[in-house]
Amino acid sequence: QVQLVESGGGLVQSGGSLRLSCVASRAGFIIDVIGWSRQAPGKQRELVATISSADTTNVADNLKGRFFISGDYAKNTVYLQMNSLKVEDTATYYCNVVVRRYGRSQQLNFWGQGTQVTVSS
Repeated sequence: QVQLVESGGGLVQSGGSLRLSCVASRAGFIIDVIGWSRQAPGKQRELVATISSADTTNVADNLKGRFFISGDYAKNTVYLQMNSLKVEDTATYYCNVVVRRYGRSQQLNFWGQGTQVTVSS
């Protein structure tokens, strides 16, 4: 099992910034990709950003320039820096990781519990 613990969510005014953190407990697993998705009330979950084991980053087109993803592999932590936040960024943000067991090719997918981000006008 891989456990993901998210933190950093909260209430912020429009135009403000937040940094989300996700720590992965991954003993026995190799991380292939780790990232963030979000789900607003009444909407489908959408991909926000990912970072691969090769440090390749991907940010949703509509969030580029405001959201940035980075990783600290020594700490098994991924960060999501969110700037110039808008009311429409209000959602529960979930950390997601795609892993493999050492010596195996099958990929497994794990999700965190989510952290709430609320942006007020």
